[in-house]
Amino acid sequence: MGMKTKIALGAVVGIAVIGAMSANSGDGDGDGGGKSDGRTSASAGEKSDDGAKADGGKADGSSDAKPAEDKAAEKASQAEQFKAFVRKNGSPNEKDAVSHVTKVQGAEEQNDILDAADVYTDFTGGLMGEGTGPAKLIASAFADWKDSENGLVTIYDAEGELLGNGQF
Repeated sequence: MGMKTKIALGAVVGIAVIGAMSANSGDGDGDGGGKSDGRTSASAGEKSDDGAKADGGKADGSSDAKPAEDKAAEKASQAEQFKAFVRKNGSPNEKDAVSHVTKVQGAEEQNDILDAADVYTDFTGGLMGEGTGPAKLIASAFADWKDSENGLVTIYDAEGELLGNGQF
């Protein structure tokens, strides 16, 4: 075989290998392509005649789903969980300060090495605004809510400017 033939044959084999690998990669869920794609076949709920609908409801109109209030308790945002804790356990001043909280991030992922949480409020004015005093109360209430060996909570105003921070 000539040199040109070997190069051409190598290119064809390479393209075939790449094509086979990309065809077998599936939808990227990491299971090696072992699962069937629901877009190409009818779902089990559409095939069954045992009184169940595909949307999880039953043919008689009832549903296996949990009540809405149970879902709300399970899916409450970190800010709502924090506010509920302070409503139950906080001082009147802490309750007033925490009523201005709009968002909490990083409160659930803790490793006790370097935990950082961010609390956003509706205060304005940054360090020179009216939120610096309540920011210390919010940081204190946060420390009561979460505990870490090496945690830092940072309080921000509505514009994203720093109001204060504290350890938790």
